[in-house]
Amino acid sequence: MSEGEKVVKLLGAWPSPFVMRPRIALNIKSASYEFLEETLGSKSQLLLQSNPVHKKIPVLIHGDKPVCESLIIVEYVDQVFSSGPSILPSDPYDRSVARFWAAYLDDKWFPAMKAIAGAKGDEEGKALIQQLGEGLALMESAYHNISKGKPFFGGDRVGYLDIAFGCFLGWLRVTESHIGLKLLDQTKTPGLAQWAETFCADDAVKPVMPETDKLSEFAKLLMAKTASN
Repeated sequence: MSEGEKVVKLLGAWPSPFVMRPRIALNIKSASYEFLEETLGSKSQLLLQSNPVHKKIPVLIHGDKPVCESLIIVEYVDQVFSSGPSILPSDPYDRSVARFWAAYLDDKWFPAMKAIAGAKGDEEGKALIQQLGEGLALMESAYHNISKGKPFFGGDRVGYLDIAFGCFLGWLRVTESHIGLKLLDQTKTPGLAQWAETFCADDAVKPVMPETDKLSEFAKLLMAKTASN
């Protein structure tokens, strides 16, 4: 049995942007997989066995081999399922640039967005919103430099950095609704605004992109659960 023919399972949860990454990658490769939904607030035995270090989703199980961490899974899927279009850039420098911006999003930008909901006072909230806006301005510039006039960071089709950034769009909309301010718009970030529309309409993305209202309801549940704890 070839690598691409082995049974694929993905442990995850629908609201998680990090789980969305491997789902999009598998869709790009037209790879069939079983999605095993984890329950909020509990960890299945399979998850604890498959990712004993971090005990976090997503985890891809390919045959009997677990692969952890969202962007590592995306790279694994790209290499193993070689029949579909490539996800990572073929050029080594372009790959390093895509990985740099993906790390920036995970280490700096997304944590700032996540922190807005729990901001203590107006000053902290304003500072985080400003940080988020500055990050979007950086990504707007990166988009123009990397895409070179094409619709995606990856060129003509969804690529590695599109997946790394695009998975956060649902939660960005929830944040915009929460603060009553449009952060991704045609005036400030015209390139990203158009890119976001094109990304969300892509066949590999559309089936796994959560509806904003559904995410908002989930966010309320999450905040209530955090408050009660």
